[in-house]
Amino acid sequence: MHSYLIPVLMGVVFGFLSRLLLLRTDFRQYPTYPTGRIIHLSFGFIAAFIGSVAMPAVLESNWTAVTFLGLAATQFREVRKMERESLQSIDNSELVKRGLPFIEGMAQAFESRNYLVMFTALITTFCAVYSLWLGIICGIILLLIVKFNKSGKVLSAIADVKEAKIRFVGPTLFVDDILIKNVGLEVTRNVITEKAVGVIITPKNQNSVVTLSYLGQRQAMLHHVATVLGSYLDSGEQALVPITKRDMEDGRIALFMLPSEKDFHQVKAVLDKVPILDSAIRMPEEADKGK
Repeated sequence: MHSYLIPVLMGVVFGFLSRLLLLRTDFRQYPTYPTGRIIHLSFGFIAAFIGSVAMPAVLESNWTAVTFLGLAATQFREVRKMERESLQSIDNSELVKRGLPFIEGMAQAFESRNYLVMFTALITTFCAVYSLWLGIICGIILLLIVKFNKSGKVLSAIADVKEAKIRFVGPTLFVDDILIKNVGLEVTRNVITEKAVGVIITPKNQNSVVTLSYLGQRQAMLHHVATVLGSYLDSGEQALVPITKRDMEDGRIALFMLPSEKDFHQVKAVLDKVPILDSAIRMPEEADKGK
Protein backbone atom coordinates (compact mmCIF):
# COMPACT_ATOMS: atom_id res chain seq x y z
CA MET A 1 0.00 0.00 0.00
CA HIS A 2 3.00 2.31 0.41
CA SER A 3 3.18 2.46 -3.41
CA TYR A 4 -0.06 4.45 -3.33
CA LEU A 5 1.20 7.04 -0.85
CA ILE A 6 2.52 9.57 -3.37
CA PRO A 7 -0.51 9.27 -5.74
CA VAL A 8 -2.87 9.74 -2.79
CA LEU A 9 -0.94 12.78 -1.56
CA MET A 10 -0.97 14.19 -5.07
CA GLY A 11 -4.73 13.70 -5.32
CA VAL A 12 -5.27 15.40 -1.95
CA VAL A 13 -3.12 18.37 -2.98
CA PHE A 14 -4.81 18.94 -6.34
CA GLY A 15 -8.26 18.34 -4.86
CA PHE A 16 -7.62 20.87 -2.11
CA LEU A 17 -6.22 23.35 -4.63
CA SER A 18 -9.42 23.03 -6.65
CA ARG A 19 -11.42 23.93 -3.53
CA LEU A 20 -9.20 26.96 -3.01
CA LEU A 21 -9.96 28.06 -6.57
CA LEU A 22 -13.69 27.63 -6.00
CA LEU A 23 -13.71 29.44 -2.65
CA ARG A 24 -14.39 33.14 -3.03
CA THR A 25 -15.55 35.70 -0.51
CA ASP A 26 -16.99 38.46 -2.67
CA PHE A 27 -19.18 41.53 -2.25
CA ARG A 28 -21.87 39.36 -0.65
CA GLN A 29 -19.36 38.64 2.16
CA TYR A 30 -20.17 34.95 2.06
CA PRO A 31 -18.59 32.69 3.09
CA THR A 32 -17.58 34.88 6.00
CA TYR A 33 -13.93 35.50 6.66
CA PRO A 34 -12.24 33.76 8.39
CA THR A 35 -14.80 31.46 10.06
CA GLY A 36 -16.78 30.46 6.97
CA ARG A 37 -13.63 29.96 4.90
CA ILE A 38 -12.15 27.62 7.51
CA ILE A 39 -15.33 25.52 7.50
CA HIS A 40 -15.42 25.19 3.72
CA LEU A 41 -11.70 24.54 3.36
CA SER A 42 -12.00 21.79 5.99
CA PHE A 43 -14.83 20.18 4.05
CA GLY A 44 -12.75 20.55 0.89
CA PHE A 45 -9.79 18.74 2.46
CA ILE A 46 -12.03 15.89 3.61
CA ALA A 47 -13.58 15.61 0.15
CA ALA A 48 -10.12 15.57 -1.48
CA PHE A 49 -8.96 12.84 0.91
CA ILE A 50 -12.05 10.72 0.25
CA GLY A 51 -11.61 11.03 -3.51
CA SER A 52 -7.91 10.19 -3.32
CA VAL A 53 -8.31 7.09 -1.15
CA ALA A 54 -11.20 5.71 -3.20
CA MET A 55 -9.04 4.78 -6.19
CA PRO A 56 -6.45 2.66 -4.31
CA ALA A 57 -9.35 0.95 -2.51
CA VAL A 58 -10.87 0.00 -5.88
CA LEU A 59 -7.53 -1.17 -7.28
CA GLU A 60 -7.00 -3.36 -4.21
CA SER A 61 -10.58 -4.70 -4.47
CA ASN A 62 -11.30 -3.40 -0.98
CA TRP A 63 -15.03 -3.05 -1.52
CA THR A 64 -15.72 -2.54 2.16
CA ALA A 65 -13.60 0.61 2.09
CA VAL A 66 -15.33 1.78 -1.08
CA THR A 67 -18.75 1.35 0.55
CA PHE A 68 -17.59 3.27 3.59
CA LEU A 69 -16.26 6.07 1.43
CA GLY A 70 -19.54 6.19 -0.45
CA LEU A 71 -21.40 6.63 2.82
CA ALA A 72 -18.99 9.35 3.85
CA ALA A 73 -19.59 11.17 0.56
CA THR A 74 -23.34 11.26 1.16
CA GLN A 75 -22.71 13.26 4.32
CA PHE A 76 -21.86 16.22 2.14
CA ARG A 77 -25.60 16.61 1.68
CA GLU A 78 -25.47 18.08 5.16
CA VAL A 79 -23.38 20.90 3.73
CA ARG A 80 -26.36 22.04 1.70
CA LYS A 81 -28.61 21.88 4.76
CA MET A 82 -26.08 23.83 6.84
CA GLU A 83 -25.73 26.56 4.22
CA ARG A 84 -29.47 26.79 3.67
CA GLU A 85 -30.19 27.25 7.38
CA SER A 86 -27.38 29.77 7.83
CA LEU A 87 -28.42 31.88 4.86
CA GLN A 88 -32.09 31.81 5.82
CA SER A 89 -31.18 33.08 9.29
CA ILE A 90 -29.10 35.88 7.79
CA ASP A 91 -31.82 36.74 5.27
CA ASN A 92 -34.29 37.58 8.03
CA SER A 93 -32.14 40.62 8.88
CA GLU A 94 -31.66 41.86 5.31
CA LEU A 95 -33.40 45.04 4.21
CA VAL A 96 -33.50 43.67 0.65
CA LYS A 97 -33.75 39.90 0.96
CA ARG A 98 -31.97 37.31 -1.14
CA GLY A 99 -35.08 35.17 -1.41
CA LEU A 100 -35.40 31.40 -0.94
CA PRO A 101 -34.52 30.45 -4.57
CA PHE A 102 -31.24 32.38 -4.38
CA ILE A 103 -30.44 30.77 -1.02
CA GLU A 104 -31.17 27.30 -2.35
CA GLY A 105 -28.95 27.94 -5.36
CA MET A 106 -26.05 29.00 -3.12
CA ALA A 107 -26.55 25.95 -0.89
CA GLN A 108 -26.51 23.62 -3.91
CA ALA A 109 -23.34 25.29 -5.18
CA PHE A 110 -21.50 24.65 -1.91
CA GLU A 111 -22.55 20.99 -1.94
CA SER A 112 -21.65 20.42 -5.58
CA ARG A 113 -18.20 21.96 -5.14
CA ASN A 114 -17.27 19.25 -2.66
CA TYR A 115 -18.23 16.60 -5.22
CA LEU A 116 -16.14 18.40 -7.81
CA VAL A 117 -13.19 18.34 -5.38
CA MET A 118 -13.69 14.57 -4.90
CA PHE A 119 -13.75 14.04 -8.66
CA THR A 120 -10.57 16.09 -9.16
CA ALA A 121 -8.75 14.14 -6.44
CA LEU A 122 -9.99 10.78 -7.75
CA ILE A 123 -8.93 11.36 -11.37
CA THR A 124 -5.57 12.83 -10.32
CA THR A 125 -4.84 9.83 -8.08
CA PHE A 126 -5.90 7.39 -10.81
CA CYS A 127 -3.49 8.98 -13.30
CA ALA A 128 -0.69 9.25 -10.74
CA VAL A 129 -0.90 5.52 -9.95
CA TYR A 130 0.34 4.80 -13.48
CA SER A 131 2.67 7.77 -13.83
CA LEU A 132 3.47 10.64 -11.49
CA TRP A 133 3.98 13.00 -14.43
CA LEU A 134 0.65 11.92 -15.89
CA GLY A 135 -0.96 12.64 -12.50
CA ILE A 136 0.57 16.14 -12.42
CA ILE A 137 -0.62 16.86 -15.97
CA CYS A 138 -4.15 15.59 -15.22
CA GLY A 139 -4.24 17.60 -12.00
CA ILE A 140 -3.24 20.81 -13.79
CA ILE A 141 -5.81 20.22 -16.56
CA LEU A 142 -8.56 19.66 -13.98
CA LEU A 143 -7.56 22.83 -12.12
CA LEU A 144 -7.82 24.78 -15.37
CA ILE A 145 -11.27 23.28 -16.04
CA VAL A 146 -12.37 24.26 -12.54
CA LYS A 147 -10.95 27.78 -12.91
CA PHE A 148 -12.70 28.55 -16.20
CA ASN A 149 -16.01 26.91 -15.31
CA LYS A 150 -16.54 28.07 -11.74
CA SER A 151 -19.03 30.75 -12.76
CA GLY A 152 -22.33 30.15 -14.50
CA LYS A 153 -24.37 32.28 -16.88
CA VAL A 154 -25.02 35.91 -15.94
CA LEU A 155 -27.87 38.30 -16.73
CA SER A 156 -26.08 40.08 -19.60
CA ALA A 157 -26.10 36.79 -21.54
CA ILE A 158 -29.89 36.56 -21.66
CA ALA A 159 -31.14 40.17 -21.44
CA ASP A 160 -30.34 43.80 -22.17
CA VAL A 161 -30.28 46.36 -19.35
CA LYS A 162 -31.26 49.96 -20.04
CA GLU A 163 -32.13 53.02 -17.98
CA ALA A 164 -35.80 53.92 -17.60
CA LYS A 165 -37.62 57.05 -16.54
CA ILE A 166 -39.22 57.26 -13.10
CA ARG A 167 -42.50 59.17 -13.31
CA PHE A 168 -45.75 59.67 -11.43
CA VAL A 169 -49.28 59.97 -12.78
CA GLY A 170 -51.05 61.26 -9.72
CA PRO A 171 -50.07 58.85 -6.94
CA THR A 172 -49.26 56.04 -9.40
CA LEU A 173 -45.58 55.24 -9.96
CA PHE A 174 -44.40 54.15 -13.41
CA VAL A 175 -41.04 52.96 -14.70
CA ASP A 176 -41.28 53.97 -18.35
CA ASP A 177 -44.70 52.56 -19.32
CA ILE A 178 -44.83 49.80 -16.69
CA LEU A 179 -47.00 50.43 -13.64
CA ILE A 180 -45.20 49.76 -10.35
CA LYS A 181 -47.44 50.79 -7.44
CA ASN A 182 -49.36 53.60 -5.77
CA VAL A 183 -47.52 55.98 -3.44
CA GLY A 184 -49.89 57.95 -1.23
CA LEU A 185 -47.64 60.42 0.60
CA GLU A 186 -46.33 63.41 -1.34
CA VAL A 187 -43.17 63.47 0.78
CA THR A 188 -42.42 59.89 -0.27
CA ARG A 189 -43.11 60.71 -3.92
CA ASN A 190 -40.59 63.56 -3.71
CA VAL A 191 -37.95 61.21 -2.24
CA ILE A 192 -38.58 58.68 -5.02
CA THR A 193 -38.36 61.34 -7.73
CA GLU A 194 -35.06 62.60 -6.32
CA LYS A 195 -33.28 59.33 -5.51
CA ALA A 196 -34.90 56.40 -7.36
CA VAL A 197 -33.39 54.62 -10.37
CA GLY A 198 -35.56 52.87 -12.94
CA VAL A 199 -34.33 49.97 -15.05
CA ILE A 200 -35.90 47.98 -17.88
CA ILE A 201 -34.65 44.43 -18.45
CA THR A 202 -35.43 43.27 -21.99
CA PRO A 203 -35.20 39.48 -22.63
CA LYS A 204 -33.26 38.40 -25.71
CA ASN A 205 -35.48 35.42 -26.61
CA GLN A 206 -38.49 33.39 -25.50
CA ASN A 207 -36.39 31.32 -23.09
CA SER A 208 -35.21 34.51 -21.41
CA VAL A 209 -38.77 35.80 -21.10
CA VAL A 210 -39.80 32.79 -19.04
CA THR A 211 -36.57 32.79 -17.00
CA LEU A 212 -36.92 36.46 -16.06
CA SER A 213 -40.55 36.02 -15.09
CA TYR A 214 -39.35 33.88 -12.17
CA LEU A 215 -39.78 35.88 -8.96
CA GLY A 216 -36.66 34.41 -7.36
CA GLN A 217 -34.49 35.65 -10.24
CA ARG A 218 -35.96 39.13 -10.01
CA GLN A 219 -35.39 39.25 -6.25
CA ALA A 220 -31.76 38.23 -6.80
CA MET A 221 -31.30 41.29 -9.04
CA LEU A 222 -32.62 43.63 -6.37
CA HIS A 223 -30.49 42.01 -3.67
CA HIS A 224 -27.28 42.32 -5.70
CA VAL A 225 -27.80 46.02 -6.36
CA ALA A 226 -28.65 46.70 -2.70
CA THR A 227 -25.62 44.72 -1.51
CA VAL A 228 -23.10 46.38 -3.82
CA LEU A 229 -24.44 49.93 -4.02
CA GLY A 230 -26.33 50.16 -0.74
CA SER A 231 -29.98 51.09 -0.41
CA TYR A 232 -31.76 54.29 0.66
CA LEU A 233 -34.04 52.30 2.94
CA ASP A 234 -34.75 51.48 6.57
CA SER A 235 -37.14 49.14 8.33
CA GLY A 236 -40.75 50.21 8.21
CA GLU A 237 -40.36 52.17 4.94
CA GLN A 238 -42.53 49.95 2.78
CA ALA A 239 -43.05 52.62 0.11
CA LEU A 240 -39.28 52.69 -0.57
CA VAL A 241 -38.73 48.93 -0.77
CA PRO A 242 -37.25 47.96 -4.19
CA ILE A 243 -39.71 46.10 -6.39
CA THR A 244 -39.98 44.53 -9.85
CA LYS A 245 -42.95 44.34 -12.19
CA ARG A 246 -43.40 42.48 -15.45
CA ASP A 247 -44.94 43.69 -18.69
CA MET A 248 -47.43 40.95 -19.48
CA GLU A 249 -47.32 41.59 -23.24
CA ASP A 250 -43.62 41.34 -24.08
CA GLY A 251 -41.98 40.01 -20.89
CA ARG A 252 -39.92 43.10 -20.07
CA ILE A 253 -39.04 43.53 -16.40
CA ALA A 254 -39.15 46.94 -14.71
CA LEU A 255 -36.97 47.47 -11.63
CA PHE A 256 -37.62 50.25 -9.15
CA MET A 257 -34.85 50.80 -6.59
CA LEU A 258 -33.19 53.46 -4.47
CA PRO A 259 -29.42 52.83 -4.37
CA SER A 260 -27.31 54.99 -2.07
CA GLU A 261 -25.80 56.63 -5.17
CA LYS A 262 -28.04 57.51 -8.09
CA ASP A 263 -25.73 56.34 -10.84
CA PHE A 264 -27.24 54.13 -13.55
CA HIS A 265 -23.86 53.07 -14.94
CA GLN A 266 -22.98 51.46 -11.61
CA VAL A 267 -26.41 49.83 -11.39
CA LYS A 268 -26.02 48.42 -14.92
CA ALA A 269 -22.54 47.07 -14.15
CA VAL A 270 -23.94 45.17 -11.15
CA LEU A 271 -27.05 43.88 -12.94
CA ASP A 272 -25.05 42.61 -15.91
CA LYS A 273 -23.18 40.27 -13.56
CA VAL A 274 -26.17 38.93 -11.61
CA PRO A 275 -26.00 35.11 -11.82
CA ILE A 276 -28.86 33.23 -13.44
CA LEU A 277 -30.30 30.90 -10.81
CA ASP A 278 -30.46 27.23 -11.73
CA SER A 279 -34.05 27.08 -10.56
CA ALA A 280 -34.96 30.00 -12.85
CA ILE A 281 -33.63 28.54 -16.11
CA ARG A 282 -36.44 27.65 -18.50
CA MET A 283 -36.14 26.59 -22.15
CA PRO A 284 -39.63 26.50 -23.71
CA GLU A 285 -38.16 26.89 -27.19
CA GLU A 286 -36.61 23.43 -26.87
CA ALA A 287 -39.84 21.78 -25.74
CA ASP A 288 -42.06 19.73 -28.03
CA LYS A 289 -45.23 21.80 -28.04
CA GLY A 290 -46.91 19.83 -30.81
CA LYS A 291 -46.04 22.33 -33.52
